[in-house]
Amino acid sequence: MPRETQPRLPPRERILQAAETLFYQDGINRVTVDAIAERAESTKMTLYRHFASKESLVLAWIGLLIEDYSQVFDQLEVQFPGDPASQILGFGQFIAGNLSGTSRRGCPFTNTLAETTGQYPEIREAIFAHKQRQFYRLVTLCTHAGASQPESQAKEITLMLEGLQVVAQNSGFEGATDYVLGKLTAILRQP
Repeated sequence: MPRETQPRLPPRERILQAAETLFYQDGINRVTVDAIAERAESTKMTLYRHFASKESLVLAWIGLLIEDYSQVFDQLEVQFPGDPASQILGFGQFIAGNLSGTSRRGCPFTNTLAETTGQYPEIREAIFAHKQRQFYRLVTLCTHAGASQPESQAKEITLMLEGLQVVAQNSGFEGATDYVLGKLTAILRQP
């Protein structure tokens, strides 16, 4: 019986996939263009044909991550129509569910900001804008959930979820995920 073969991804997608894996594992500064090309089973010339620079590759990767996070909110809206508290909890579960998948490296946006201090302003601006949109989306959900102080509640949720990623990264204490999801549930029950 012949094996079914998976179609090989086009070069640009292979390069992005390789970059994502390596950036998560080793950080953007430590990963070389050569390493990305090798992992993508490509060449540096092909990489530069699709991305003018390493910065443009990092920006494309960050753009994909931003899109992924936006899609999570969109999917939660479809999954829990008219139930903003469940949408918020679902986002918390998404963050918690991805902690081990990121090799315990924490938030890719925060890590990228830490690595790009003083350089890559376009990448930093994209991340700042994403984090602000995410916060205001939480404010809107908290408002629709009937929170008496939706902005304050969204700040608390943001700090818990960001903190959860940091604790997962530094192994600060056991049970952080259950603790944060329990606190998030309690917060969402408050008026």
